[in-house]
Amino acid sequence: MGDGARHIPEATVSRLPVYLRSLAELLDDNVPTVSSERLAEMAGVNAAKVRKDLSYLGSYGTRGVGYEVEYLAFQMSRELGLTRDWPVAIMGAGNLGQALANYGGFTDRGFPVACLIDADESKVGTRIHGIPVYAPADLPGLVQELGISIGIIATPATVAQAVADHVVASGIKSILNFAPTVINVPEGTFLRKVDLALELQVLSFYQEHRTPDRV
Repeated sequence: MGDGARHIPEATVSRLPVYLRSLAELLDDNVPTVSSERLAEMAGVNAAKVRKDLSYLGSYGTRGVGYEVEYLAFQMSRELGLTRDWPVAIMGAGNLGQALANYGGFTDRGFPVACLIDADESKVGTRIHGIPVYAPADLPGLVQELGISIGIIATPATVAQAVADHVVASGIKSILNFAPTVINVPEGTFLRKVDLALELQVLSFYQEHRTPDRV
């Protein structure tokens, strides 16, 4: 991100992609303007929070009109760094890594998968869903050659920390961790975790305590 990352709260940053997804829907429907109330409804937050979040972008809307959808989407894309591509390396060419490599949504949103990295020599030198597979030792050179900005860890939990250490040592400063374990990274490295089991457990809570449907 640009200089704005220093003064935009982390909670706001985490909501910007949700707003952007809502704005994309409005653009698809050729909706020119949107109120904070409507955007809040689409994003699942309250309108006051939307107005506060958007004020960090310098957008305050026009009373009685709202926000210009196309310009607001541009502002968010620029702040999120989505006006350029950020090549991705997937660590681990197992079932999860292969599924992620086959997900076209990464490239569509500006995160092209540049390579897969795997310690299995039988996979190195092959292509999976069109993505070349390299050995871990190749990563530092690939980071320089391909401009890799983000590492996705899709390895077993037992090796995730060692893989993360190698990713950081190779010059990658942003990591998305799919491994079902906690990993530690040095200061200056950005880490996000996707815990699918945790999300299912949250859904289990709501399923357990939901109000039975009334006939």
